Amino acid sequence: DNGGFQPHGFNLGNPAGNAHLRAARWQALFAPYGIYNFQKGTGGADVGPLLAYGTTVAGLLPDSQRYFDYHHTTIDSIDKVNKRELELGAAAMAALVYLVDQHGL
Repeated sequence: DNGGFQPHGFNLGNPAGNAHLRAARWQALFAPYGIYNFQKGTGGADVGPLLAYGTTVAGLLPDSQRYFDYHHTTIDSIDKVNKRELELGAAAMAALVYLVDQHGL
């Protein structure tokens, strides 16, 4: 959970350790939307354990500058979520899933 802010990239992992490099070939498609960071990772705590089963995993990397303005504070509530930023994150993940489905990773 990195918050629902403007997406800037993805962290990707696979058993071979090269998922982030393979996904980076689509960087030009994402760049106009401010998505430029394709880094090696484990996809996050919720999907990371799937790596042990040979699964490729991915997680969204949103802008983290305002994360601790909200996280575990009295204003950490769903009504504070910026609808547009959440939509951009959902669209980014959908685009990544589409590209992986159509072209492989």
